[in-house]
Amino acid sequence: MADQDQDLVDVDPNDPGDGSLPVFRWRQAGRENLATRRQLREMGLRPGAQEPVARIECRGGKRFAWLYRIDLAKPKFAMTLAKEAALDKAMAARQTCPGPCGRRYFHCLPLRSLGSCLECAEGIPAAPDTYMHHGGAQLAAAA
Repeated sequence: MADQDQDLVDVDPNDPGDGSLPVFRWRQAGRENLATRRQLREMGLRPGAQEPVARIECRGGKRFAWLYRIDLAKPKFAMTLAKEAALDKAMAARQTCPGPCGRRYFHCLPLRSLGSCLECAEGIPAAPDTYMHHGGAQLAAAA
């Protein structure tokens, strides 16, 4: 038990890299029990309530990612129909042109800079394979 207590470190998630956390260079972590949030997500896991235990840096420390213990990670939350509907609604707001065409595209539109799709803003024709036809994709209605 004493060895296990020595491995635990009190961690500040906003640690600016002042030496309180181990710091590894890119691809040098060397421990198989550590993973970034993205790596955990690919494994179907999430950090849960645990704090990061190390940091991995690249590009001279300008970019970094927190490392979490895989054995303390929890399973990702299941996607429910309500969550899927909420995500679709949020993405529809970013992908639907408020201009005269009203099309829903497969990508997010530059609404902050142009206010609409390129076709409505600048007259550049949109390729037919970049937007949804027939009013966009519909989610299945909740029972």
